[in-house]
Amino acid sequence: MIATLRAFLRLEAAGGIVLMVAAALALLWVNSPAAASYDALWQYPVTVGFGRLALELPLVGWINDALMVLFFLNVGLEIKREMIEGQLSTLRQSMLPAAAAVGGMVVPGIVYAAITWSDPVARHGWAIPAATDIAFAVGVLALLGPRVPPALKVFLLALAIMDDLGAIVLIALFYGHALSVSALAAAGACVAVLIGLNVLRVRSVAPYALIGLLLWFCVLHSGIHATVSGVLLALTVPLRGVPRERAPLLRIEHALHPWTAFAILPVFALANAGVSFAGLSPAALLEPVPLGIAAGLFFGKQAGVFLMVLAMVRLNLAPLPEGTRWPQVYGVALLCGIGFTMSLFIGMLAFEFAPAYADDLRLGVLSGSLLSALAGYAVLRLAPLRG
Repeated sequence: MIATLRAFLRLEAAGGIVLMVAAALALLWVNSPAAASYDALWQYPVTVGFGRLALELPLVGWINDALMVLFFLNVGLEIKREMIEGQLSTLRQSMLPAAAAVGGMVVPGIVYAAITWSDPVARHGWAIPAATDIAFAVGVLALLGPRVPPALKVFLLALAIMDDLGAIVLIALFYGHALSVSALAAAGACVAVLIGLNVLRVRSVAPYALIGLLLWFCVLHSGIHATVSGVLLALTVPLRGVPRERAPLLRIEHALHPWTAFAILPVFALANAGVSFAGLSPAALLEPVPLGIAAGLFFGKQAGVFLMVLAMVRLNLAPLPEGTRWPQVYGVALLCGIGFTMSLFIGMLAFEFAPAYADDLRLGVLSGSLLSALAGYAVLRLAPLRG
């Protein structure tokens, strides 16, 4: 288990660095003489299928509605594994990161809503600063090396997993469209078949993949965002009942994780992080949406996470991670304000029918995430290791 965790953290750290490069390339591209080609490429229509089964989406739509399903499938597999045999498998292990995750979602939402309250359309994005980008956060930790205790890295990982679970719930509950009863019924039938495969101890990956593809198609047309299908599929993939190394959940997770870390998330960042600085002034950061997002990520996240950890420890409900000091906990709370991928994703759902907020969304997410990353790195770099 320890070896698996170390391998996971190494992969996340490397993936975080690739993600940073992809985001930087998006910004350079949009602010270069080739800026027109940025939107032209990602809005290029792509058709898959034929006849009544043909589906046409812009290239960015295939990334956000199809490739990101694989990312959420991977997240769902991680959540299930951690809850069955990992850092979230016992109440004592899960209480501290769960409480920190709740605080880190509620307080940023309140901060954002308070700043954007006068604009009902902008207010719909209240969940944007509630997310944490684990790849980016672990990438920053990797730059600090042994200055971060191993137990604190595990705490951040568990917190981020709980945060992802919360983000999935928010997407399912608050960012859907008009529901299609027939598509929902078909999706429910797919889930029932997947559960049946698990009960019948089917351990081949192929049936889960085929039914999962049909589930994605049904959810895509149901009014619930398609990424929820990845999580539903993950929850039905078996982990037990066979030798551990042959468990379908582990086989899919190990095969999928490098693709999500080094391809899917960087492509998502490249397609969605581009914001033009032409004509922007510092005053643009003070507009309600970018200010609400940046303040929610930077101030709301650190306050929510740190105060919940402080309360849990002071009330003797949970101990601090082993070998950890309060300045280090505060540094990790700051890193939780790196929303980036998940914040951009939730923001695009929130403002899907309000494209005028697209640049405000990107500006707020980038500024809040960058500020959180720099402050978190500085605190952890300067925090005493002992004594």
